[in-house]
Amino acid sequence: MTEIEKTLNDHNVRPTAMRILIYKYLAQQKIALALLDIETAFAKAERSTIFRTLKTFEEKNVVHHIDDGTGISKYALCEEGCNCEIEQDLHLHFHCTNCDETVCLTEQKIPHINLPDGYLAEDVNLVVTGICEKCSSNLL
Repeated sequence: MTEIEKTLNDHNVRPTAMRILIYKYLAQQKIALALLDIETAFAKAERSTIFRTLKTFEEKNVVHHIDDGTGISKYALCEEGCNCEIEQDLHLHFHCTNCDETVCLTEQKIPHINLPDGYLAEDVNLVVTGICEKCSSNLL
């Protein structure tokens, strides 16, 4: 059993060939990817298969969904041990306004926010926008 198959099994995801390929592709990326990016990489695959794979990965905490303010949903693999819990697994995201890439800043955790009584958080998302390291070095 490969490491990817083990990871998928650990998340109660059946490791089909397509799921393994998509997981491997996401693992090779340094940025969060939109559905269209993944569809382009797997042009011969059914679009619905890719979408269902991402939704399964999201439901089983293999990937997390990122709303970076562009109106396009992006996906990135969760860190090892992540349960995508609001109380402990949230981190910053950075969206570059120059190259349009979004990256996870997993070392930068979002602090716990105490909501007033009666409020129930379903999601927390903090995106910093600006110029990424790659683009800023090109400006100097």
